[in-house]
Amino acid sequence: MEELHLDGSIGGGQILRSALSLSMITGRPFSIINIRAKRSRPGLLRQHLTAVQAAAAICDATLEGAELGTLNLHFRPGAIKGGDYEFAISTAGSCVLVLQTVLPALLRAPAPSRLRLKGGTHNPAAPPVDFLQKAWLPLLRQMGADVKLDLVRHGFAPAGGGEITVAIQPGELRPLVLDTRGPLISQQAQALVAGLPESIGRRELNQIAQRLNWSSDMLHNILLSTAQGPGNVVLLEQRYEAVTEVFAAFGQSRVRAEHVANQAVDELLVFERSGAAVGEHLADQLLLPLVLAGSGRFTCLNASEHLKSNAEVIQQFCPVRILIEPLEGECHQVRLEPR
Repeated sequence: MEELHLDGSIGGGQILRSALSLSMITGRPFSIINIRAKRSRPGLLRQHLTAVQAAAAICDATLEGAELGTLNLHFRPGAIKGGDYEFAISTAGSCVLVLQTVLPALLRAPAPSRLRLKGGTHNPAAPPVDFLQKAWLPLLRQMGADVKLDLVRHGFAPAGGGEITVAIQPGELRPLVLDTRGPLISQQAQALVAGLPESIGRRELNQIAQRLNWSSDMLHNILLSTAQGPGNVVLLEQRYEAVTEVFAAFGQSRVRAEHVANQAVDELLVFERSGAAVGEHLADQLLLPLVLAGSGRFTCLNASEHLKSNAEVIQQFCPVRILIEPLEGECHQVRLEPR
């Protein structure tokens, strides 16, 4: 099969991850230049290299250029294999992003798989594990996926040290149609605090309660063991009839707890006003499942650059069209159909 040539400068690590997923699924080899060329630290970082190595192990790929800092990579896939795999990033690089790279292929494997991934589970540059458990995986299960994810140990930046396990049964996915999110069913806020003063979580939750007028039974201050820190993240969960959204903000040195809470609240309020079925991050992460299903559509808050660049890569690998059309306000409809 003819090798596909990609230019990674159109986006960040998402371009590489999508290319790896699609190469495994389609069997088409690819080469990519200028990997993350416009980022402050261009080339492959540890989590990107781990994703490349994980993808190669799962399909017996031939690699050229798979080393830290490289801007260019060749990937020639073999046959996808199920089985037991363990991959460690050895930094706070995101386990979640490595999982999302290999999961589409493992859903097409000839046998079940079990993954053990070690690294960051709560990283400001990636979705937290809670987002996958409550927002992304339920939609994949609705499409027919049989995937179970367990959080073994939290891992915050910069220390890392987190761990997740994932059990995957292969199967075909059904198209997803998500035009509206439906009525609101429940809401809750969590402040996770590890190796830091408990008062940080209390202040964050107080700020959330003041701005959203949420009652005390909706607020949960969760203290993790000091060994899992230091780290802090605020998670706001909105469960609707058709979808659940999770909005996260991460504590940082010299950033007030109230400001961290405000970041998550601001994102939630923008989404609430929009009427879209899914938010910006979930929209980007639904494209590859729609490819596996062959079609589908959803409405989202806005058409991010991540979404557009991801769609561009998908259309180079697969005979599909991804239409991103503006609706009222900031909403867009995203539709995938065979070409």
